[in-house]
Amino acid sequence: MKHETKKGDVASGSEQNMASASRRKFLKGGLAAAVGSAAVGFPMISVGAPLVVKMQTSWPSSDIWMDFARQYTERVERMSGGRLKIDLLPAGAVVKAFQVMDAVNDGILDAAHTVPVYWYGKHKAASLFGTGPVFGGSATTMLAWFNAGGGKELYRELTQDIMGLKVYGFLGFPMPAQPFGWFKGEVNTAADLQGFKYRTVGLAADLMQKMGMSVAQLPGGEIVPAMERGVIDAFEFNNPSSDMRFGSQDVAKNYYLSSYHQASESFEFLFNKDFFDDLDDDLKAILEYGVESASTANTAIALDNYSKDLQTLQEKDGVKVHRTSKEILDAELKAWDQIIPDLEKDPYMKKVLDSQRAWVERVVFYELMNSPDYTLAYSHYFPGKLKL
Repeated sequence: MKHETKKGDVASGSEQNMASASRRKFLKGGLAAAVGSAAVGFPMISVGAPLVVKMQTSWPSSDIWMDFARQYTERVERMSGGRLKIDLLPAGAVVKAFQVMDAVNDGILDAAHTVPVYWYGKHKAASLFGTGPVFGGSATTMLAWFNAGGGKELYRELTQDIMGLKVYGFLGFPMPAQPFGWFKGEVNTAADLQGFKYRTVGLAADLMQKMGMSVAQLPGGEIVPAMERGVIDAFEFNNPSSDMRFGSQDVAKNYYLSSYHQASESFEFLFNKDFFDDLDDDLKAILEYGVESASTANTAIALDNYSKDLQTLQEKDGVKVHRTSKEILDAELKAWDQIIPDLEKDPYMKKVLDSQRAWVERVVFYELMNSPDYTLAYSHYFPGKLKL
């Protein structure tokens, strides 16, 4: 039995609890419960019917990230042999993009596909799981920290112990570093940024304010309309494909790649704790480790689509693609230096940052010492293309 909540209809706590209890009873009772109910005159429940998982994303239906989410749902459904069916919904189908954490916690949604920074308003530490200070680690480095360096335990401490949320969260798909963003004119120095009304999210908002900009935190689907209305005059979202589908090229023509404001983010896969705990162990494993499978698949289509769409933006839409200047990148690091001491006044946040620094110091030393100069190799075979 599944409790359905339509958009705009928030069920009462008692109704949600009754629905959750009924569902748990059915899941735990299995075949015996179905047979027993038939014996007393209730209609027979087909034990072959899949369990439907209501999952909402934080993305508009047109965003490429819905394709990424579908790669996850397809893998889960196939690995479960049809026992799980994921009802994948875009942002706004049940709740707004920034509200999916609350909806999963409350049992309105069973699951969500989002990013931790979208619940930054509930606790600033959310931003440390993807959009915090950059000590030198890439998104791949920091996803490894989450899975092998203590990050997963710190995430559980934040969500369950500190905030009292009834959720499980898994991270997947280490995103390429996010572009500095879209500007109507060129910006080459830190002084050029003064006074801009800029869209970003999470601690990146604090960072840009330190650099002299005012900030609006908006979900992706609201960015271009805000630009058209003059609410903002510069913005970032995430990648060339999403940005192009939003219509970014229609409101600005200067696109700056490379930035330290959000250089190590991954997707967040959220599950209601009661819902997840009631599943058979193999289905729990499929939902959890399906994240790792989708992460690899997401990386492949991201590199394919992001690169092709960047080319389209240049050749078809007349967008000027720049690499953010070293002066601006240096100013970002100096701004992070100002923000970190304030963050570390919170004992939990200091614990997370200490853990990340220790991981980066050890792991990135290996990564950088071991990595050949890919720029040198690229320029050797494709001379003159890079403008660094």
